[in-house]
Amino acid sequence: MSADSTTTAGTAGYSAPEAVRRILTSTGDTWAVVGLSNNRARAAYGVAAVLQRFGKRIVPVHPKAETVHGERGYASLADVPFRVDVVDVFVNGDLAGGVADEAVAIGAKAVWFQLDVIDEAAFARVREAGLDMVMDRCPAIEIPRLG
Repeated sequence: MSADSTTTAGTAGYSAPEAVRRILTSTGDTWAVVGLSNNRARAAYGVAAVLQRFGKRIVPVHPKAETVHGERGYASLADVPFRVDVVDVFVNGDLAGGVADEAVAIGAKAVWFQLDVIDEAAFARVREAGLDMVMDRCPAIEIPRLG
């Protein structure tokens, strides 16, 4: 990997402002939100609503395959029958790396791990596969900052 901040693990690399901006503005508008259900108490529910307000199409991915915020849900990333640009991961940190690998397998362009989710091995694999990745950030916090 190169030494620039978008490909180097560690605090600067996995939350690089330029990667955050690129994913939010130019990577694409179809966001699979893994772990999204109709449980309004979960962070994924609110974050998905913010993404919609900012023009993103959300795709709920949860074993229950629920319709959330008016969008049909799917049980897994592999079940989504159309292209997903960004995979936003709301699962236990121990499972997040596997979801990142699934994102690579389906041809996503980027992976986003939520606050407090850090898996440097997954980061290395995703970047090696040529995808952008951000960890330990929340798009609902970052997207309004873009102005």
